[in-house]
Parts: sequence; C-alpha cells; structure tokens
Amino acid sequence: MPLRAKSFEIPLSRVLIMGVLNVTPDSFSDGGRFLDPAAALAQAETMVAEGADLIDVGAESTRPGSGPVDEPEELRRLMPVIEALAPRIAVPLSVDTTKAGVAQRALDAGASLVNDISALRFDPRMAPVVAKTGAGVVLMHMQGTPQTMQRAPQYGDVVTEVRAFLAARMTAALEAGIRPDQILLDPGFGFGKTVAHNLTLLARLDEVATLGRPVVAGVSRKTFIGQTLAREVGDRLMGTAAAVALAVERGARLVRVHDVGAIRDVVRITEAVLCENSSGQTGSGASPTASP
Repeated sequence: MPLRAKSFEIPLSRVLIMGVLNVTPDSFSDGGRFLDPAAALAQAETMVAEGADLIDVGAESTRPGSGPVDEPEELRRLMPVIEALAPRIAVPLSVDTTKAGVAQRALDAGASLVNDISALRFDPRMAPVVAKTGAGVVLMHMQGTPQTMQRAPQYGDVVTEVRAFLAARMTAALEAGIRPDQILLDPGFGFGKTVAHNLTLLARLDEVATLGRPVVAGVSRKTFIGQTLAREVGDRLMGTAAAVALAVERGARLVRVHDVGAIRDVVRITEAVLCENSSGQTGSGASPTASP
C-alpha cells in the first residue's frame, strides 16, 4: 500500500531511500555545508540523481547535546530551502521538525512528510496539523531530549521498550485523527541509546516491524558505527552500508542516509538477495547440480 502524503503516493513495495539535507550550522555530520539555498538545491539535485526517493530537510540539529532552536530561527533557515526545492525537485520533501508551526509552513510550501523525532510529544499542535493536512508522519523513539538523551541511557530490554513506545505513539496518532497509512515508525538509532542498545535494536529490528507500519532506519554515520569501528564521522560509509543491509534484511522499508548513491547499491543488492531467497530460485536458471 502506498503512503499517501498530500498529493504524493510513495510506493512501499520496495525499500525507499531518504536523502539527508541538513540546513544547520552544527549538525554532527555536515553542519554548515548547505545553509545557502543554492548549495542545498545542488545537493538535493545530486541526491535525486543518485537515487533518492525523498529528501529530508532539517533546520535544527538533534545531535547529542545540541540545544533547541526557536521557531523564528528554524523557519529562517528552513523556508528559503523548502521554497527553492519544492518547484525543482521531483521527489517528495520531508521536513525534520518537532514544531507544528514549522511543519505547517513547510507543508504549505510543498513538503509532504513530517519527520518528528518526538513522535508528536513536544508540540501538542503537531498531531492536528498532520491529521488536517493528510501529510505522512514519521514517529520516532527517543529517550530524553537531544540535550539529555546520551546521559547514561538505560533499558530493561531495549527492543521491547522501543516497540511498546512506538505502539503507544501510533495509538495516540490514530486517536488524533491521523490515518494508519500516514504513519511510519522509526526506532531512533542513536537517540538515547548506547552502542550495545543500538546493535541489539538492529539485530532485532524485525520485532519492531511487526507493528505493521513501515519502519524507518536512520543509521547513517551514527556514533555507534564510529565507536564500533573506531572511525571518525567522515569515514563511516562502509559501516553504514553494513548497518543498512542488516536493517533492510530485518524489515526496514525506508533508510535515511547521507551517501545516497553508495547506499542505493547496497539496498538494491540486499533486496535482490532477499527476493531470490524468497523465490527459491538460483537466479541464473541453472540446475543446482550443474557445474560452475
């Protein structure tokens, strides 16, 4: 079933690639690179050419320890970029925000998906905006806030607790008038989780997928990859590729990434293997007993 977001229909018969576009001075990976609307437009066009199915634009950093940005400043950074992209980019635009006022402005300007790391909790006006506009919405798990989330996060069972949280937030969204087909679920890799928590969540991501809505995996360049491999942010592509392949194998239907072209190939190969495995065929059509 496609996700209907305003006038868009996003096919979910295959794994989608969401390209990350941060228009912030302080994001952990690419802060400051795309503040200028012209630079942001060029980057978005590059990601679309490389295979991005959506572009996710964020104007407030949510890296660990980051401070909040007020709504006027977030709009000042965001809107020139959304207004530049909307008439030029052929794929849907997502707005990464927790503020209803920012989401409404972005949706009015042409965005069609709200990526809310608070899962509709930080702004009570957000659920009505999503319900009224019919936009898609990503509900994400986070323990604490960006300022506090990495201060000794603790769980009894991280997968069970993340799944229960997302189930509860999905229920809250439905009660607010948001349709089931508007909802995507994100377990929140790196948001209030240790390295061990993230690895466990990735290993058991299929348990989150049993909630019945598309699962978003945002593993790109994350700290748990860097700490596992002892790699700096700019040298985490191969670790990201491995994490994306595992996430797709375990049921993720959308991956949020910085390196679109490389990850597109990872997704295609992973899907081809999964399709071949489910069909029970050899791919070449050769008999299993044929010589190599």
